[in-house]
Amino acid sequence: MDFAGNTGCYSAFVVWSRSAITMFVDAFSKQVFDSKESLSTAAECVKVAKEHCQQLTEIGLDLTFTLQSLLVKDIRAVLQSYKDIIIEATKHRNSEEMWRRMNLMTPEALAKLKEEMRSCGISFQQYTGDDCWVNLSYTVVAFTKQMMNFLEEGLKLYFPELHMVLLESLREIILVAVQHVDYSLRCEQDSEKKSFILQNATFLHDTVLPVVERRFEEGVGKPAKQLQDLRKSTRPVRINPDSTTSLV
Repeated sequence: MDFAGNTGCYSAFVVWSRSAITMFVDAFSKQVFDSKESLSTAAECVKVAKEHCQQLTEIGLDLTFTLQSLLVKDIRAVLQSYKDIIIEATKHRNSEEMWRRMNLMTPEALAKLKEEMRSCGISFQQYTGDDCWVNLSYTVVAFTKQMMNFLEEGLKLYFPELHMVLLESLREIILVAVQHVDYSLRCEQDSEKKSFILQNATFLHDTVLPVVERRFEEGVGKPAKQLQDLRKSTRPVRINPDSTTSLV
């Protein structure tokens, strides 16, 4: 409204605004990305910056594209970095897998885990009883928590230009877990332990992966077709225990 009578001045103001946000992002990136903050801290900072940019859009100054184009390189790098960290952590846990039920030791610890799973949207009640045992392996539970956290933080960092980066990162992380379960099913000879492994595989396939797909679609407004295809190709009931070739 201030520049209604002089559009030339308004154009100059827009040019100045773009240079100002460039200076802001330069300082922002040094604080948030160059200082190696955690993924959750970086995601929260980007979320706040996006919200403030939206406030400008609501009064007629849309700098969203400028903000996105300036941040996309750093966000891509941080997503790929944390993807690699999760994959390495998952592989390390997989290498020590004993396929035993998880013992939380105290009712308080079990209640905390239930709440963590509930907050992630994971249906978990059927895998617990009145005691402190969980009918899943520690490896699968730890993977689920880490992946769901990555997804939620990734959605805060999301820009349309990063759609495939986030989607492929999730796919690679999931693949490490399902390949491990598939390999364990084919190699395990003990029928009781094989049944337990299958229970973990079913939890991943029927409970965790649909939640990941739903949250991704809710967060970005598009279905995660690659994740849907991955889930269909790793259906536990299709795994042949006598096979020497992975279906993944």
